Amino acid sequence: MLTQEIFKANDIRGLAGGDDAQWDADGAYALGVAFVETLDLANKEKAFVLGRDMRATGEELSAAFARGAMALGVDVIDIGLSSTDQLWFASGRLELPGVQFTASHNPATYNGIKFCLTGARPVTAQQLIEIARRAYDFEARHNKPNDRVIGRLRSQDLLQAYADHVRSLVNTDDMRPLKVVIDAGNGMAGHTVPTVLEGLDLEVIGLFMDLDGSFPNHQPNPLEPENLVDAQRAVIEHGADLALVFDGDADRCFIIDETGEVVNPSAVTALIASQEMAREPGATIVINTITSRTVKEVVEDEGGELVLSRVGHTYVKAMMLEHDAIFGGEHSAHYYFREFWGADTGMLAGLHVLAMLGRSSEKLSQLVARFDRYANSGEINSSVADAQETMNKVAAAFKGRGYVHFPDGLLVEGDDWWVNLRPSNTEPLLRLNVEARDPELMASLRDEVLGLVRGE
Repeated sequence: MLTQEIFKANDIRGLAGGDDAQWDADGAYALGVAFVETLDLANKEKAFVLGRDMRATGEELSAAFARGAMALGVDVIDIGLSSTDQLWFASGRLELPGVQFTASHNPATYNGIKFCLTGARPVTAQQLIEIARRAYDFEARHNKPNDRVIGRLRSQDLLQAYADHVRSLVNTDDMRPLKVVIDAGNGMAGHTVPTVLEGLDLEVIGLFMDLDGSFPNHQPNPLEPENLVDAQRAVIEHGADLALVFDGDADRCFIIDETGEVVNPSAVTALIASQEMAREPGATIVINTITSRTVKEVVEDEGGELVLSRVGHTYVKAMMLEHDAIFGGEHSAHYYFREFWGADTGMLAGLHVLAMLGRSSEKLSQLVARFDRYANSGEINSSVADAQETMNKVAAAFKGRGYVHFPDGLLVEGDDWWVNLRPSNTEPLLRLNVEARDPELMASLRDEVLGLVRGE
């Protein structure tokens, strides 16, 4: 079973298991067949790497996908439980396409798939459409999967190799001792972080490090403030220098400073971008349409080049490769590195922040202060009947007050402020982000747009 709702702009994601399931093991089998056919793997690489997160349906769905692929004679290298960036690493190291079973930050009842081409390169929108078309066609032609298996399945543990590679990309010499809170949220960071941090001069306070796809403590979505409260409380309680909070598949990392305040992900982007441009003057940095103007100012001040991408990991990764960018960052706390095949990795970003703080005499709040120049609303979600009609309504209300255009949803730009309203790539929501130099103006713009969107 496959329903249209599971096919998103960047990946596959939907309810799995239970009476309201939007896809099941038979659908996963069909997707395995479609993936091989779309990429012509039986005639090209003849193999791919497969990983999964800790969700309850992950083992069944990924196994069915593998059977579908092997029925066409393609080999599967199964790396087992893995974070999404560990799968990107495996694709880059083994020079094979990759498939990661995960629903990222979505609730426990969801599951999904993220794909990549050889070398962790992103699949295109057209390839995702073709995978969907071929999967539907397979289901229409077959009542159930067949039992034929031609390809081989073999397991390979790449956790230590992944950890070694991430560590090799960051200078951790001469770091002072740090106390760090790690909130894995019962997600895949509990699997990867201990191995990556092993041997560093860190006192680690771990929160919810055991893998549990039911997420008994809080949802695996650090974009929602309520999911950061435990780490904020732990930083204060333990007198920690900072906290790293990961989402479910551990490809995103949120940072909390020593005061318990959340560090704006755009400030983290500017901080790392500044470091990378010092290492490579004139380097290119990729951001998306909702990243703070602070990043643009920092890149321009330090002589770098800036490239603007649509929101979403496949779009940013494509821009990273096209422009040979050294680093990229999204306001959702996705961070991309040239030395990591242009892919996103929350662990590498967190390690960079740890290393920079460890080599500095400043506290984290002081270190990032110059990179946080604007007041921002954070991402505010609303359910609407018609996203395009709602964006047009807001655009009309702002006519003559700023530059109104649609590079990725609606973007209205003033001299010292901007408003972005765009449909989610993964959920039936309209997402609002507002930024202004003046906090009162930001609040006024935020409230005005929410009133238009929600009819208040």
